[in-house]
Amino acid sequence: MIDILLCLSPAEVASLKEGINFVRNKSTGKDYILYKSKSHLRACKNMCKHQGGLFIKDIEDLDGRSVRCTKHNWKLDVSTMKYINPPGSFCQDELVVEKNEENGLLFLELNPPNPWDSEPRSPEDLAFGEVQITYLTHACMDLRLGDKRMVFDPWLIGPAFARGWWLLHEPPSDWLERLYQADLIYISHMHSDHLSYPTLKKVAGRRPDIPIYVGNTERPVFWNLKRSGVQLTNINVVPFGIWQQVDKNLRFMILMDGVHPEMDTCIIVEYKGHKILNTVDCTRPNGGRLPMKVDLMMSDFAGGASGFPMTFSGGKFTEEWKAQFIKTERKKLLNYKARLVKDLQPRIYCPFAGYFVESHPSDKYIKETNIKNDPNELNNLIKKNSDVLTWTPRPGATLDLGRMLKDPTDRKGIIEPPEGTKIYKDSWDFGPYLRILNAAVGDEIFRHSCWIKEYFTWAGFKDYNLVVRMIETDEDFNPFPGGYDYLVDFLDLSFPKERPSREHPYEEIRSRVDVIRHVVKHGLLWDDLYIGFQTRLQRDPDVYHHLFWNHFQIKLPLTPPNWKSFLMYCG
Repeated sequence: MIDILLCLSPAEVASLKEGINFVRNKSTGKDYILYKSKSHLRACKNMCKHQGGLFIKDIEDLDGRSVRCTKHNWKLDVSTMKYINPPGSFCQDELVVEKNEENGLLFLELNPPNPWDSEPRSPEDLAFGEVQITYLTHACMDLRLGDKRMVFDPWLIGPAFARGWWLLHEPPSDWLERLYQADLIYISHMHSDHLSYPTLKKVAGRRPDIPIYVGNTERPVFWNLKRSGVQLTNINVVPFGIWQQVDKNLRFMILMDGVHPEMDTCIIVEYKGHKILNTVDCTRPNGGRLPMKVDLMMSDFAGGASGFPMTFSGGKFTEEWKAQFIKTERKKLLNYKARLVKDLQPRIYCPFAGYFVESHPSDKYIKETNIKNDPNELNNLIKKNSDVLTWTPRPGATLDLGRMLKDPTDRKGIIEPPEGTKIYKDSWDFGPYLRILNAAVGDEIFRHSCWIKEYFTWAGFKDYNLVVRMIETDEDFNPFPGGYDYLVDFLDLSFPKERPSREHPYEEIRSRVDVIRHVVKHGLLWDDLYIGFQTRLQRDPDVYHHLFWNHFQIKLPLTPPNWKSFLMYCG
């Protein structure tokens, strides 16, 4: 299917200048960018691929080829349709530009049919109690769909991201029994606040064959299953955009994220023609193409799921700058989510997947500074701009979809947990999980300094002009007594004693010794360090090196380093 997004008259075409042109469809209010050179025309939507921000002229660009996003300062070279900040990252989706018979220009978008429209079903009446959605905690929902039970992203015990995230909410006391009774579990992606091995270990103790469904991402969701020791025998990897039939009334479809298709997914669940959309953590779910007017939509909302900027120091990263940045970013995220809900017009919206806390005492600074959005604030913003119903979930609360669709004022539409139910956690069992991390500190691997070369050779990132200083630290990010402090030059993967004389970007990464050694020993992704707030960073110049961080957060080898062979060689 081809959509005509904009038509420029011959007079408007004649007025186009060489270089960047910002144009608008006055009837739809949509904005576009056209780049004109002597040899060709290129066009795209005026919408950043990251979070849908608006581009403006980049005043730092002397060549007149780049535009800057007003949200996060991402920069796009419109002459190549490649993002130049962050460098080496993404390409912009390009529109087709054609001349019409009157010598005007048409901006065309090639749109394949929406996959969820295949074999459409008309909504049937739902009996009261037939479809019930119970919030357990964070991103975990228990869906009763007729005589089937489906659970999203069960993280119910333990930490996420090594030791950086802990559950904010106290799960209902029957959470484990609910998981045992599930007919299927959907896990959206590999991050440990969605794929929780401690939680799944509990489930596998009784039901190792419980059906689990994941999308066919480039990096497998369960890439580390064998190393985890969790015995799960019924993991199903399904293609994107294809209905998966559970029974005659129930089906679901997994879709990929437009920004991180290699790891992030979202899901549409349909029961008797009624759709539930869960966009989870996707930055641009399905590239921004989503079903409208679903019965229930749920998404993340909180922000704060990154080490930036709280773990950064030096240069502009003063406490005042960081506080203002966080305040501004959270507001942008709220507005983005509110606009998305307004555009999609679901009957009911539920903010979730943001209920975590940095509760370990050593992370007090992060807890105090990493301010997150209030779900009620988002819901109030949505209500101001639309007639969408909203639901701020509490652990154990149940939404009866049939009742809410028939009469939103029905007091039995949402059943809150009994009075006196504990909502927020006030204690966490740190000990067992910290002991696992601490076990790596004294490992024999780290008695031999050549582990550094072994590890980074295994990691496979090189031919990139970046020098990184890695410093092992104590809890307070002071150098760990007897710990390692070394340089890695990723241009030639060398380990110099001093920084090279050539011009080069530089980063300093201080990491808590228990976490960095646990990550190194087991070949884990650096999300445990970065998203888990277990590092402190400085960089010069202040540039985000996408290729470096994307490699260590997503693209490390699927099998860990062969430390057994290494120790034999070193011995």
